[in-house]
Amino acid sequence: MMKRRILKILAFSVAILMIAGVCLFANSLLGNPVSKALATKTAQQHIDSVYAGKGLELGDVSYSFKDGYYHAYVSSPSSTDMHFTLEINGLGTLIHDNYEYHVLSGWNTASRIESDYRKLVDNVFSSKSFTYGNDIAYGEICFASEEYLENFNPPSYVISTKGLEVDAFYNPNEFGAKAGKLTLYVFDDTVSAERLAEILLDVRRIFDDAGVSFYLIDCVLEYKADDNGFVESGRVEVMDFLYTDIQEEGLVERVVASNQAANDYYSFEDEQKSQ
Repeated sequence: MMKRRILKILAFSVAILMIAGVCLFANSLLGNPVSKALATKTAQQHIDSVYAGKGLELGDVSYSFKDGYYHAYVSSPSSTDMHFTLEINGLGTLIHDNYEYHVLSGWNTASRIESDYRKLVDNVFSSKSFTYGNDIAYGEICFASEEYLENFNPPSYVISTKGLEVDAFYNPNEFGAKAGKLTLYVFDDTVSAERLAEILLDVRRIFDDAGVSFYLIDCVLEYKADDNGFVESGRVEVMDFLYTDIQEEGLVERVVASNQAANDYYSFEDEQKSQ
């Protein structure tokens, strides 16, 4: 009798421990209603005290299992660039306010400009004038924070986000001419430096006709898959190839040199990984 009672107690204890373990696991992945309520309260109090009069509104408050924090989304209905997040722990303590990083640094404004530029580029790549089969095709503006520019040595064309004004009008195409980068993976029946040179000239013409500027391009030329889906090995590519270098005279030689530089870069990266 005593043995049976002990077994029941042990079974009950194991069940409780299992339930507790499941709850802890779920909490680590999804959070819990109590902590979310605390985070929501903290976020609203922070907005009311720090950003009073700015017309900011608290939006979604969600838990991230990656960092274990609740992320409260804050934005202004009258502003495109005024949005950021607050990071709050499960006890309702504010850990970090991303206002300075996202808004004051100009990063949100830079992201808006880049998004507008990407749409311009997407319109060209999806137009009837662009007839090349491709796997990847997009455009971006090479922005970087002032901190990054000070601590690293990025290319001279990279634009600082410092000085960008919140909600100010900017022409994305003007930024494209200074720091716009196209990334394009083309497939074709012929893979050679000569063929890639032809494609680059045509890409420049297509973008010029569309009135969309770019400063440089990464372009990879690979073989087209056959009817059975087989793709022959082999590729030619250019990395950080300047718009101004896409001129017919000497273009094939410049493509060959850029392709060699790309191969050397990949070889160096492989050597670094193997060490």
